[in-house]
Amino acid sequence: MDFDERRANARTVLDLTACRQPDFSNLETVLAGGRPARPCLFELFLNDGLYEELAGPQPETGCGFTDRCVWMMNAYRAAGYDYFTLNAPFSFPRREHPGARTYSLNATALITGWDSFRAFPWPDAKAADYSYLGAVGERLPAGMKAVPLAPCGVLENAVGLCGYENLCLLLYDDERLVRRVFDAVGSVLLDYYSIVAAASCVGAVIVNDDWGFKTQLMISAADMRRYVLPWQRKFVDVIHAAGKRAILHSCGCLRAVEEDIFAPGGFDAKHSYEDSIEPVERAYVRLRGKTAVLGGIDLDFVCRAGPGEVYRRAKRMLALSAPGGGYALGTGNSVPDYVPRENYYAMLLAALEV
Repeated sequence: MDFDERRANARTVLDLTACRQPDFSNLETVLAGGRPARPCLFELFLNDGLYEELAGPQPETGCGFTDRCVWMMNAYRAAGYDYFTLNAPFSFPRREHPGARTYSLNATALITGWDSFRAFPWPDAKAADYSYLGAVGERLPAGMKAVPLAPCGVLENAVGLCGYENLCLLLYDDERLVRRVFDAVGSVLLDYYSIVAAASCVGAVIVNDDWGFKTQLMISAADMRRYVLPWQRKFVDVIHAAGKRAILHSCGCLRAVEEDIFAPGGFDAKHSYEDSIEPVERAYVRLRGKTAVLGGIDLDFVCRAGPGEVYRRAKRMLALSAPGGGYALGTGNSVPDYVPRENYYAMLLAALEV
């Protein structure tokens, strides 16, 4: 697999995709565990620098949510994806950390007891403005679909609202309050998924909720089954009832609850893989027949390797999955702004050069 690293750039990608028609049926086939007609790409999100390079200047400050959605859609289209991810029009209130790229999971607590729980301004998903769904649908390129994300998930929002250490203590000290927090978050998200899954522009839905560290879950498997997983089942059920596929995005080691999340009628696909937990090549072989595998080219590897190395690993992964299907190529997590652009483009070229 010889590769000229000088071709790992936006111009090469744009030339390859100029006449390439999006076809969401490719991703649908992958999510059903089948073999797509051509290699399929999947990414949770890119970054503003890449969006600009692929789709031109971002909308001016003050432009609406729909304008940004369309801008991102055009970037995904230009990069060769058959879909684009669509952010939610609301979020859960969080303590702000201006300018911070990282911060402690204990630093975000707004709910520390019953008084702060009762005073908390819970968002109303039903009251959010969903007019962007129709506007985006009208401007979707032929063959393309939207794949919505939530404003984080049940566990991730509970950790954000309570603080990780405080949540762990509350699991022992006040089970009733913990239950109320999880159920309040879950109820908001269920309303959101019910609305977006029914939209005609939507082809599949992502349930995004980080659950683990590198070696274990963030809370015990028993607590996951008590507070988190019942809501995941409700999300999947409402997504499936709308005739759409449900994708789980979750970081960390999830082995302790895999039987739950990949049970019949559960998630159709799993996203987020890390070499230090389990390389995607091994995960694909182990999970084949249980769930579709999305992405997985380790983000640290994509950052540190050269473009040729990224290209060759991507080619090997595509060759491994070609006979059995159920795989779409992408990074292990997402494409933040510190990923070398030539490495990202090298990964794309592995799928586009067919």
